[in-house]
Amino acid sequence: MGATTSLAGKELSVAAGATVSSTVQIRNSGTLVDQFTVDVVGDAVGWAKVEPDVINLMPGTEGQVTVTFAPPRDSTVHAGVVPFGIRVLSREDPGRSMVEEGAVQVEPFTDLQVELVPKTSKCRRMARHELVVDNAGNYPIAVELTATDPEDELQLAIDHPSLTIEPGTSAFLRLRARPYDKFLRGQERRHPFQVTAMMGEAAPVSANGTVVQQQLLPKWLLPALLALLALAILAVTLWFTVLKPTLQSAARDTAEQVVKEEQQKLTDKADAAEKKAAKAEERAAEAEKKVGEGGAVAAANLPGPVTGPGGIDLARGQAFDFRITTDAPATANLSDFDSFTADPLPDGKTLVVTDLVLQNPRGDSGTLRILRGDQILLEFGLNNFRDVDYHYLEPLTFAPGQQLKVAVNCSLPGAPEPATGRCRPSVSFSGRIAG
Repeated sequence: MGATTSLAGKELSVAAGATVSSTVQIRNSGTLVDQFTVDVVGDAVGWAKVEPDVINLMPGTEGQVTVTFAPPRDSTVHAGVVPFGIRVLSREDPGRSMVEEGAVQVEPFTDLQVELVPKTSKCRRMARHELVVDNAGNYPIAVELTATDPEDELQLAIDHPSLTIEPGTSAFLRLRARPYDKFLRGQERRHPFQVTAMMGEAAPVSANGTVVQQQLLPKWLLPALLALLALAILAVTLWFTVLKPTLQSAARDTAEQVVKEEQQKLTDKADAAEKKAAKAEERAAEAEKKVGEGGAVAAANLPGPVTGPGGIDLARGQAFDFRITTDAPATANLSDFDSFTADPLPDGKTLVVTDLVLQNPRGDSGTLRILRGDQILLEFGLNNFRDVDYHYLEPLTFAPGQQLKVAVNCSLPGAPEPATGRCRPSVSFSGRIAG
């Protein structure tokens, strides 16, 4: 591309809301008539303007365009140096372009606003306001906030009195105002106060507010108390003049009616009892006549005794209650059982077992058997119970000389004693000893 460019002002300065301009000189050093398009690139493109943005030049001639920068006076363009570029494009050689670089200094400006929400508050003990501090300028502002009242009647507190506010942002703070003096009754008192924002060398910004202090006792309290007192007097009067005599009369009538009904019930019951007594005497007389005739027949029809081995009456005898506690070592052989027996019975006695209680508190694994001599009567899996009891309508009987045994096969070591690997389930027996 046969063209050369030059930027007249590469270091510019402008205040927000004002304008500054510079010129770009373009020379067509080629051999053809050419058209050049000029635009701005960089962060300043939104507030820069080129006039004219298109220029036609004959070979060997020069042209000039003006670039104007106008940053807005708001927080969208921050204060400081903003670099830019002026790009020149040739129609005859669009693949190439030339860029002249420069920078514009945007001057800072201050626009801080302070607002109280609400401006006027009402309270009995403490008022609350929201303090809004808005930075509409184009640079961060360090702010010191103070709250004062001219009459020194309020205790004022701001939660963050010192802060820095970025451009285009707002800070929302809490302000609490507490009157020093309280009063139970009386007219409202107005307490004006002021919040001031200090910004270094810039002029301070203030916002005014008012706290309206009310009496501690609500205005509706006294009328409500008088109304309640009047209602209480009216209720007491109604009770003693109307309700109490009416209730006493109704209660007296009800009591008399209840007494009459109870007396009638007692009379009816007495009559019924006399009739039953007469019938009972008649039946007793009839029974006396039949005693001699039916005594032998009744005796023949009575059930006989419950007998065990050897014809022993199992319903008679001495009650017993004993326990067999096992102590079996763990074994991998499922047919290896250790047997445990009870103390021997007196000679000639029959053991009648009516209740069993099986206990496996440690959760041992294996098999437990109850035997009559070598005969297996019952078999239980230790994994199936921790504490279980059985009651037998048909008791387990052990004739004289027959031995009661408890056999245990422990297939896994017990959890409480893994080193010794022993199982300790137990069986409690209850019943009678007859003979």
